[in-house]
Formats: sequence, structure tokens, C-alpha cells
Amino acid sequence: MKSFKFTLALLIIAGCLPLWNCAKAKPTVQPKPAQAATTPEKTPKSEVRAANPAEVPVKTIIPAEEKSLSSKDIPVNSLSHDDAVISLEDALTVYEDAKAARERGDFEAAMNFLDEAYGMLLRLPITTDSPLIQEKDNLRLLIAQRIQEYNAARRNPAVSNHKSIPLADNQWVEREIKSFLGPERKSFEEGYRRSGFYKDFIVEELRKAGLPDDLVWLPIVESLFKPQALSSARALGLWQFIRTTGLNYGLNQDKYVDERRDPYKSTIGAIKYLEHLHSFFGDWTTALAAYNCGEGFVQRVINSQNISYLDNFWDLFQRLPYQTARYVPRFIAVVKIIQDPARYGITLPVPYPPLKFDTIEINHPAKLSSWAASLGIETSELEFLNPELRYQSTPDKPYPLRVPVGSGGRLLAATTKIPKYVPPEYAQHKVRSGETLSTIARRYGTSVSTLQRINNLRGTLIRVNQVLRIPSRG
Repeated sequence: MKSFKFTLALLIIAGCLPLWNCAKAKPTVQPKPAQAATTPEKTPKSEVRAANPAEVPVKTIIPAEEKSLSSKDIPVNSLSHDDAVISLEDALTVYEDAKAARERGDFEAAMNFLDEAYGMLLRLPITTDSPLIQEKDNLRLLIAQRIQEYNAARRNPAVSNHKSIPLADNQWVEREIKSFLGPERKSFEEGYRRSGFYKDFIVEELRKAGLPDDLVWLPIVESLFKPQALSSARALGLWQFIRTTGLNYGLNQDKYVDERRDPYKSTIGAIKYLEHLHSFFGDWTTALAAYNCGEGFVQRVINSQNISYLDNFWDLFQRLPYQTARYVPRFIAVVKIIQDPARYGITLPVPYPPLKFDTIEINHPAKLSSWAASLGIETSELEFLNPELRYQSTPDKPYPLRVPVGSGGRLLAATTKIPKYVPPEYAQHKVRSGETLSTIARRYGTSVSTLQRINNLRGTLIRVNQVLRIPSRG
């Protein structure tokens, strides 16, 4: 009996040993003093200085802006940021495959790749507040543009050539040919003669960009090659840029200059714009229509069709504004006449020779009349070479002034003797018989509403000899 009790005691002690060991291994947590809950112990000054990030920077591999992100910010059952990046990269790779197929002339494969890439984007649940939303939208736009471009090229192989403009023969083109050979003949011949000033430069720039040489004749339709031509829509210059489009393509417009009137700078801008339009629409006739009335308007007309692609420009153009509907046939008519004048019974005049000049950088605000007097030439020569100068005066900053060949040295030598001139914030104009607010606004490149505002006019009525303030800024 004693041995049984002894054995039972040993078993009880053995069973309690693990519990005793756990209790021994676990540190005893002492309750904090009541004072610690209300008055925390101050950190010694030496420790505060060591923790100052300005003196001892903390090294980390995690960007600061990422530290605020946590798992709770990621929606349940959505793609993680890394997954989205991988998917966007995959869609971009497929997009590049489409471009490669297009270069090979395999339109079917190119369209299949584009469809696949677009489908990948649609399946990608990127929220509007995601940092990847802009990348997704950019790729979506690129894919949509290529779909439209490839559709146009596939359905009409003749227009897929970047260097070829289809010169159609139809009733609308014939009507414009008759107009240029009839009531518009004098203007047409003057524009052709004037083209000699700038033709060589324009053709050279077109060839650098790989665009058709025939585009050199577009300014005949736009401005008759007049650098200061101003339309009723306030489009300005050789290539008739409106203000916003000019700014978009690098043409500066300020108190002193309006580069839309510079035949050389505006040519560079026009070529960039034409490149963009052809890339977007895929054929030159549609691109030219968009050059006239804006790509947004043409795109809306295309989207309003029963089908979402452009099959033939001539099925579309009658739905465009009257001026634009005539624009492309007029351009084709000009090219046809110039390419084969004998066919139309016309002898083209001899073009003017290309302009030759030196460019001298000056930093002296003065009237062109003063500069011309120092050179012993007429003011009109400097005005013709520098049509972008809004007030026939040089700016109060470095400016590359075009001068007759060989006259740069004399001009620089006379700089200190030429009186300075800065245009006033407002110029003045005395109303003459027959003038209206509209004609005055057009003359100075401003608007009727602007003239009304700065002259406190409630209506459009003005009187002869009335002095109006004219804004000197564009």
C-alpha cells in the first residue's frame, strides 16, 4: 500500500514538471507603477540628439511615400500594384507585336494583336485613384489610334503610303479646278509666284520628315503664301494656325512676336501637326480635312457613322462644314494644275527667287525704321524679312533679326546710336471712314469683345476720328 502511494506521488510530480518549466521560462511581467501611466519618463538629452534624423539619418530601403501604404488599402479580390504593372507590361508587349506585324504588312495579325492588347486593358481592374490609371489611359488611346490607322490603310492600300497623297478625279475637284482657272486665276498665279520665296525651305523640311513634297502647295489654299494673312476665324500666317494650335506646336506669341507669322518657324510647326494628323487618321485626305477644321470635329463625324471606321474620305466629306468640304478638293486641284499646267491650258508665272538673308542676334529694343535707317534701306525690307514682329520693333531681349546679306556688321556697329523703343501696353488707333470694330480688330489681331472691353463700349457703334485703345499683347 505504501509503495502504491509512493508511485502515485511520483506520477503526479512528473505530470507537473512541464507546467513548472513553462512558468519558469516565461518572464514575469511586473505591473507598471501608477505614475508611469500619467507621467512618462523623460528621454535623456543625449538620446534625443542621437534620434535627430537631421544629424543621424536613418537608412531604409523603403521610399517614404510607400510607408503610408498598408494592406488595408488594397481592395479584397483586386490585383496588387505589382500584378497591375505586369499586366500593363504584357499589354504593351502585345501592342509592340501589333506594330511589328504592321511593318511586315500583316494587317490581320496586327489587328488581332491590337484586339488582344485592348482586351487585356479591359480586364485590368485599375481604379481611378491608382497611380497606374494614366498609363492605362495612354496605352488605351494608343491602341485606339492604331486600330483606326490600320483600318484605313487596310481598306485602301493606296493611302497607306506615308509619302503619297491620292489625287482623286471627281466632280468636286473639277469644280475647284475651274474656279482656280476662272475667277480665282489671278490670286492663284500670285500665290504660285510668291511660293518661290519659301518653297525650297519647305520641301527640304518635308523631306526631312518623310512627308509628301506635294504638301508644299498647301499654303496656296491657306494663305496664298502671305505670312501675315489673317482669316475670319483669326487663323494667322502662311499655314493659318489658330492661337491655341500654334502654342501647342511651339509657336511663341507675346507682346513683341507672333511666330505664326514667321514662315520658317510656322513651317516646322505645320509639319509636326501634319505628321500627327496623318498618324492619327491613317490617310492624307482625312488628315488635311482635320488640319482645316480640327481633328476633334472630324473624329466626331467619323464616330457618328453607322460604322466606327473611315472607309472612304469622299463618303465623309459632304458631312463636314462647307469650307472644309471644299478644302481637300481645292488642295488636290492646286496640285493637279501645278503638276500639269499644259493639260489645263495655263502657263504658270516664274516664281520669285528664294529669300536670302543674314541673321544677327541683337539685344536692343528699337523700331525697325531706326534699324533700316542705319543700313540705308527701306523699312519695308526689314518688315518683309521679319514678319513675326508685331509692332515693327525688336524686343527688349536677345532676338535673331534677319537682315540683307552682308549688312550685319554695319547694323551691330550702329546699335549704340539707335534710340530705344518699347511699345506701350496700349496702342492708339484713330477711326477712319468706313472702318468698323470688326475690321479694326482683324487688322490688329485682336477681337471685337476685347476692343469693347478696354474702350468701355457697350455696342459696336464707333465714329470717325474716335481714338481707340488697342492691346499690344496677343
